[in-house]
Amino acid sequence: MKRIIITIAVLAIIAGCHRKHNPQKEFGKSLFRAYDHTAENLFTRNCEGPAVDKDGRLFVVNYQKDGTIGLVQPEGTVELFVTLPNKSVGNSIRFKADGKMLVADFVEHNVLEVDPVTKEVTVYCHDDRFNQPNDLCISKKGVVYASDPNWQKQTGQIWKIGTDRKAVLLKENLGTTNGICLSPDEKILYVNESVQRRILAFELDNKGNIKSERTFATFTDYGMDGMKCDSKGNLYVTRYGKGTVAIFNDGGRHIQEVELKGKDVSNITFGGKDDKTCFVTLQDRKCVEKFRTDIAGNR
Repeated sequence: MKRIIITIAVLAIIAGCHRKHNPQKEFGKSLFRAYDHTAENLFTRNCEGPAVDKDGRLFVVNYQKDGTIGLVQPEGTVELFVTLPNKSVGNSIRFKADGKMLVADFVEHNVLEVDPVTKEVTVYCHDDRFNQPNDLCISKKGVVYASDPNWQKQTGQIWKIGTDRKAVLLKENLGTTNGICLSPDEKILYVNESVQRRILAFELDNKGNIKSERTFATFTDYGMDGMKCDSKGNLYVTRYGKGTVAIFNDGGRHIQEVELKGKDVSNITFGGKDDKTCFVTLQDRKCVEKFRTDIAGNR
């Protein structure tokens, strides 16, 4: 009888341990704690550009090889969605109001458009003046903003692409422009300069042009890559090399730091059923991590 009781107790402890360490159950209850969403090494070293469409589907560029886009299933498995034509390699994905996907193509100096139904890929905008379109954001009016760094010269510029698909140089003579996003009210355009470790806040007029600019935040170490705002205007900044996501309020105060498993954090987006799951791409681990936040994203 004693042996049976001990055996039952041991089994209960083992079962309890399994319940305690169920990653999915823990993920649903824990805020600002990173978990793996996909397995490692599914993407290339250019793992980047996570974006969620209106149906809640997550897409990430450069699945298995450069020049592809992967569709990440809710349970974390990944399948090939589309292969870009020619030598094109995606860096950022955004979705227009009509559901079509825009992709920053840094190799062919394009912004591409992908029809999610037919998977046809066309050139949405090309300009010979582009260095290499890096990151994108889109206003509710359909205006596209693109960061455009020159990594060799450590300079950069910002482009505005209207619904006429024509590029207008919005700002030049900047540092290495990288992450870019709009505030929820679309009055502020945030752009970071990776090498210079500075985040700029550009005030926009009602036509989407720059009225003024200011330094929003600076760092003394590590780089920056993609950025996103939540619905209350807090800014989430990926810290490349440090392995964290730094969160600032709209006044520029650092309010939170989320530690990830990988170090080379390239970009972030919001998704999940309530838009409170942050999906983060890691270039050293070549995968997607995720964490929960208490505020829904601004998509």
